[in-house]
Amino acid sequence: MRVFITGASGWIGSAVVPELIGAGHQVVGLARSDASAAALAEAGAEVRRGTLDDLDTLHSAAADADGVIHLAFKHDIAFNGGFEDAADADRRAIDTFGEVLAGSDRPFLIASGTLGLAPGRVATEQDGQESGPVGAHPAGGPAKRLANAHATVALADRGIRSSVVRLPPTVHGDGDHGFLATVVAIAREKGVSGYIGDGANCWPAVHRSDAAHLFRLALESAPAGSTLHAVADEGVPIRTVAEVIGRHLGLPVHSVSPDDAPGHFSWLADFLGMDNPASSAHTRELLGWQPTQSGLIDDLDKGHYFATVPKN
Repeated sequence: MRVFITGASGWIGSAVVPELIGAGHQVVGLARSDASAAALAEAGAEVRRGTLDDLDTLHSAAADADGVIHLAFKHDIAFNGGFEDAADADRRAIDTFGEVLAGSDRPFLIASGTLGLAPGRVATEQDGQESGPVGAHPAGGPAKRLANAHATVALADRGIRSSVVRLPPTVHGDGDHGFLATVVAIAREKGVSGYIGDGANCWPAVHRSDAAHLFRLALESAPAGSTLHAVADEGVPIRTVAEVIGRHLGLPVHSVSPDDAPGHFSWLADFLGMDNPASSAHTRELLGWQPTQSGLIDDLDKGHYFATVPKN
C-alpha cells in the first residue's frame, strides 16, 4: 500500500515507518520541520511538508493514499494547559480523513491510550466504547480525545476500515523521552527515586518495536471498527519501576504521599498515581500479534535510560 502517516518522525512513527517499508509498503510522511523531513527521507519515506493544521494538505495526501495512519498529536501544548486545543486539532484532522476516505474501504488507524479506561480492574479492548452521538464533544481535553477515538470507530459505518490502537502510558525503548524518561529525570533532580503511596498501582507497557508491528498488522488486516491494545506487559507496579531506577542511579527509593506528589512529580503526578493494568488478549487473538521485544523491567535494566540525561 501507499500509506500516509502523520507523526511519522515521532517516537512511534519513526518505528512504524521502517516496519511498513520493510514489509513492502510505500510510506509518505507528514513533516513540519527540516529535521523531520530529513529523518523521513533517510528512512526511505516520501516527504509531504505541512502541519496538523494544514487540512488541505491532509486532504490531498489522504486522497493519494491507500491507507492513513494518524499518529500526530500536539503533546507540546496538551501538557502545557492546552489539552482541549490539542484534542480539537486532532478531531479536525480525523474529520478531514473521514471525509476523504468515506466509502473507499481503505484503512484508517489512529493512536489512542489506555489510561483511565477501567479504574480498579484490568482494562480490555471492550472498555471505553460507550459514547454519545458521533460529533458530540464531552467537556475536557481527555474526554474530547476519547470522543475522537469513538468517532474513528464509527467511521466503519461510512465505509472506512477504521481502527483505534490504544497505547499504554509507557512505550519504551532506546531513545525514549516520554513518561518513563521523565520519571528518571525527576529522580536525578530530586535525589530520590519516588513512587506515590504504596506504589502498588500498575502501568501496562510495550516496546515501541512491538507497537509498530501491531500498527502494520492493523493496517493490513484489522476489521472495520476495531479497537486494539498494544500491550505487552499487562501491569508493572510503579514501585518496581522506582526500585530499578534507584538501583541504576544509586539513589534511595522512597514513597511520596499523594498530597506531596504534585510538588515532587509536577504534571506527571496525576498520571503516575493511576492504576491502569490492561489486557491485549483480544488483539492477540484477532491479529496474531505476539510481542517479542524486552519487557519494561528488562529494558530498564539494559541501562540506556540512564546513560545520558534526557533532553527537555
